[in-house]
Amino acid sequence: MSKIQKAACIGGGVIGGGWIARFLLAGIDVKVFDPHPESRRVVGEVVANAERAYAMLTGAPLPVRGRLIFADSLEEAVADADWIQESVPERLELKRGVLNLIDAAARPEALIGSSTSGLLPTELQRDMRHPERLFVAHPYNPVYLLPLVEIVGGSKTSAATIRAAIDRLAPIGMKGVHIAREIEAFVGDRLLEALWREALWLIKDDICTVETLDDVIRYSFGLRWAQMGLFETYRIAGGEAGMRHFLAQFGPCLAWPWTKLTDVVDLDDALVEKIGRQSDEQAAGRSIRELERIRDENLVGILQTLKGSDGGKGWGAGKLLKAFEDGLWAEGGRRDALHDTARPLKLVETKVSPAWVDYNGHMTEHRYLQVFGDTSDALLRLVGVDLAYVRDGHSYYTVETHIRHLGEAKLGQAIHATCQILSADDKRLQVFHTIHDSDTGAALATAEQMLLHVDSKAGKATPAPEKILTKVMAIAEAHATLPQPEGTGRHVGQKREG
Repeated sequence: MSKIQKAACIGGGVIGGGWIARFLLAGIDVKVFDPHPESRRVVGEVVANAERAYAMLTGAPLPVRGRLIFADSLEEAVADADWIQESVPERLELKRGVLNLIDAAARPEALIGSSTSGLLPTELQRDMRHPERLFVAHPYNPVYLLPLVEIVGGSKTSAATIRAAIDRLAPIGMKGVHIAREIEAFVGDRLLEALWREALWLIKDDICTVETLDDVIRYSFGLRWAQMGLFETYRIAGGEAGMRHFLAQFGPCLAWPWTKLTDVVDLDDALVEKIGRQSDEQAAGRSIRELERIRDENLVGILQTLKGSDGGKGWGAGKLLKAFEDGLWAEGGRRDALHDTARPLKLVETKVSPAWVDYNGHMTEHRYLQVFGDTSDALLRLVGVDLAYVRDGHSYYTVETHIRHLGEAKLGQAIHATCQILSADDKRLQVFHTIHDSDTGAALATAEQMLLHVDSKAGKATPAPEKILTKVMAIAEAHATLPQPEGTGRHVGQKREG
């Protein structure tokens, strides 16, 4: 089994809540146990932020959201799960005790991941009856957007468990990387700790403020790291001679007394107050939830840019997003078959992303066309024109479009698009799409389009095969009984009646 069917999350704080959102939005039912009195509120807010981010992240059809169930006990939460994620506070005895309870109550074949940032899995699995299925699954915040998970096994963790964990992360859009040997703080946190240690000294010694330090990161190497990491960035810095030249040129600098990485700063009350005061000034009154939403919007923009890199094949986390979306499109095509064809088909649901708006805060013209194109794509998947069909050299091409703008779609607004087939034959498909305000149902824009079935290899229109035509004509015949949409057959500049 390569997909997670049912998940359990023990702990619903910042990281636990992120795991819950990631699972739910991948269509996985999640049982949660967290005795904290505010857990339902916190989890609800994290999931709401995640749903907002996903509406901006992808136009691919997300699966039906999994069910969120708050269990009354740990045992109830884990009883039928095949992936159990422990995210309780970072204290060895607490985590060890919780993992032992999970181990005793879970099914023997269930995988058990710990969200620890640095505790060794060998220490965590010490008293478990089935230690071979315990591993560290260390994610990064926000878990629902950042895809990396460090997978670290202990001395008793089986190789099969490591492989299964990595395999089951891919379908939910995450990348599991196997850390070959357990080591305190693993890899990511070791790198962050080194940077954090030096940053604290720079603030203590009044070299700069916290805002200046953050600006140095986000306006320079932070942008490079987002898409290439450290070593590949430095390879480029070595010029045509590559990494060896870089090491030869800059290696001696490592012996210079530039940093205080071996010294520990004293986080006394004065330094804590200094950092706290500067951080408050930097936040400029924004709440944590506001900052989270801004962070999510920025991450979505970076991921979308990386998705289109390298000639559209994607790069880094963007390549992973593209693969995740391909899976969503494939699954979405199968779900489309459940649509009621006795009315215009509701094919696309989304929200207006910050990347979609102009200086007026309204959706730009080309984004309306994008939504209409997504609606056509959803219709084509419904009739069998999926990614495999297109790769085989056949598709429908849009040859004519007439768009009317009737209202304004604004930032964050929930919208959906419907499709009515006006006419069809063996080569042609005439459709009428409408974008609606999801709250009021009001029509915001319409598009009438003509599509031709083509042999892309031959470069000409050809009749669609029977298996496609049968589905097209079934919908067309059902839609023939519907009233013609207002605006059908209009031309540019034609006055509206009434």
